[in-house]
Amino acid sequence: MDAVGVKQVCLRFPGAYEDFPFGPEFSVFKVQAAGGKAKMFALCDLSGSPLTINLKCEPELALQLRSAHPQISGAWHMNKRHWNSVRLDGLEDGLVRDLVEDSYDLVVASLPRRDRESLAWKGLAEG
Repeated sequence: MDAVGVKQVCLRFPGAYEDFPFGPEFSVFKVQAAGGKAKMFALCDLSGSPLTINLKCEPELALQLRSAHPQISGAWHMNKRHWNSVRLDGLEDGLVRDLVEDSYDLVVASLPRRDRESLAWKGLAEG
């Protein structure tokens, strides 16, 4: 997957948008419901080589993914228990899309119910 593909995947979700709080070289993809607080679900230097994206992940799954794929490691300068750094060289596009979707779902699941409903989110099972 290339930078254009990453951007398209990240922006396809309801309420998703691109922001640049760390400067013009780092794309931060956030989700925000109407009137709600924005929360980051992906961070990427779209001009980086190799192309790498930081994504939120369930802690147990994060460890499994790191064991199974040398391209996946704990995200630098982020909470490594909850964030993976995913180098996109050598990974199937389908896996990358799934990881981005999982990150989005984890972040949206943490939003207040009214925000989840305003996004018409049908992700993780709500408890």
